[in-house]
Amino acid sequence: PMHSASYWIKQLDLCPHPEGGYYKETYRSSAILAQKALSAEFNGDRACGTAIYYLLEKNDFSSFHRIASDEIWHFYAGDALEIFILNEENKTLDVIRLGNHPENGEVFQAVVPAGFWFGARPASGSRYTLAGCTVAPGFDFNDFEMGQRNQLLQTFPAYHEIITGLTASQ
Repeated sequence: PMHSASYWIKQLDLCPHPEGGYYKETYRSSAILAQKALSAEFNGDRACGTAIYYLLEKNDFSSFHRIASDEIWHFYAGDALEIFILNEENKTLDVIRLGNHPENGEVFQAVVPAGFWFGARPASGSRYTLAGCTVAPGFDFNDFEMGQRNQLLQTFPAYHEIITGLTASQ
């Protein structure tokens, strides 16, 4: 039998995440990348890499946001998750299904490139998704930008429903 979301929240000691859902940092590299070795998007030194557990329940979503690093998502437990990635260059939307059923187009790992707007939510019919996120260079809230609904709608008018569903009302 599949464990419940509350089981994982308790067992993994997950806390509410500012973008939605629950998380816990599980790894922060002790190796440091100096500011001078990083691109201009970074303001200061960064850990070489970080990792978190991340859980979304069926009515939760990860609000559209972007970070200065690549982010690799890993599926662990629960049901499928949809990751929505907005490409500013060609004004397109890519949808990746994270899960453990490749016959349904699901993948165990997915990469969100640095600087792309992205959000996520459990796929239709999913109860919850427990995933992991690995970030390199390591995550720092200074590199985090929450998407503003009106701004995203101006840039990506074709994706009104998705943007409205994965941003806070303004």
